[in-house]
Amino acid sequence: MSFIKKLFGLGGSTSSVDKEVEDIIEQQLETILASLQLNMTFTVHQETDHILVEFKGGEDQKALFTDKDGMLIDALQFYVKRVLQHNLPDLKTELVFDTDGFREKSSAALVDLAEKLKNIALTKNKSVYFRALPPKDRKVIHQHLAQDDRVKSKSVGDGLFKKIKVFPAGLKNSGGRGRRGPRNDRHHNNA
Repeated sequence: MSFIKKLFGLGGSTSSVDKEVEDIIEQQLETILASLQLNMTFTVHQETDHILVEFKGGEDQKALFTDKDGMLIDALQFYVKRVLQHNLPDLKTELVFDTDGFREKSSAALVDLAEKLKNIALTKNKSVYFRALPPKDRKVIHQHLAQDDRVKSKSVGDGLFKKIKVFPAGLKNSGGRGRRGPRNDRHHNNA
C-alpha cells in the first residue's frame, strides 16, 4: 500500500488487518503459546484505533493470563508490539491483547477507585494519593479525572511506577514541593 493510501486510509477495509501484520502476530503468538504449552486460541481484529488480539481458552488458562493484574497478557502484548515495530518500523498502530473482557473490567475498577478518591479529596478539601501504578493505569485515571473540573491529578514520583495525587482544583499549595516549600533555586540564578 502506498504512503498516500496509508495516510488517508484509502484502499483498506477497517475490519481486516494488514496480512503482513497479521502474519507476524500469528507467528509470534503460535510460537509462544506452543512453548508455554498453553491450549489457547486467538483472533486478530482491526478496530477503529487499534488492533485487538482476543484470546480464548479454558478458565484456568485465561486466569493465568489475567493473574497479578494481567502481567502475562501485558508482557505478551509488549513483546509482540516490539516485534512488529522491529519488522515494520513505519507501522503506527496500537496493539491491544485481551481475554474475556479483562481490559474493560480492569479499567472499570480503576475508574471506581478514582471516583472514591475524588470524592474524598472534595469532601475533605485535601490531597489524596493512589498507590504506585504503571503508565497505562495512570492514563486511565488521569483521563477520567480530567472530565471533572473540580479536581486535578498529577503523577508523583520517579521511575516507571508513580503515585497519583488527586486534589481539589482550588486547593492552595497543591503543586510545587508540598510541605517542604518551593525548591531553593538560588544556585540556578547565575544568568
